[in-house]
Amino acid sequence: MTLEELEKLYPDAASFQFGDNEELCKELTALVRAGRKTATCEALEIFFETGAALPEVGRKDIVLNWDDTPALVIETKQVDWVRFKDVSEEFALAEGEDDSLTAWRESHKRYFERNGVFSNDMLLVCERFRVVRDLGVKQTKA
Repeated sequence: MTLEELEKLYPDAASFQFGDNEELCKELTALVRAGRKTATCEALEIFFETGAALPEVGRKDIVLNWDDTPALVIETKQVDWVRFKDVSEEFALAEGEDDSLTAWRESHKRYFERNGVFSNDMLLVCERFRVVRDLGVKQTKA
């Protein structure tokens, strides 16, 4: 299914990619497909800088592969704004990337530093979601 077709099915959907590089995007999308990743977060500042739509409870959004082809449709179940230093271990584990809060803090600190926004007091938009539709592995174009 194309992005245009999905946008017609889900007219209020935002679209986004997990991660900030191709390898991380593939890894995180695979974790969602495997059922290990049911949460994600981003610095509130990044939403303001990029103009990206904030997640909204009940909205269905389109997760893109790194090449902007559709990978998944997810539905936001919960959104909380939490300071980096206050993220719970339960949320960190729901992100599916790390096996402890300490490991989550280390990997996410590196991510946010790469993106120029890290602070222990920064606000994160913490989202919990469920997969509505898995569009399968990226198809090659003929």
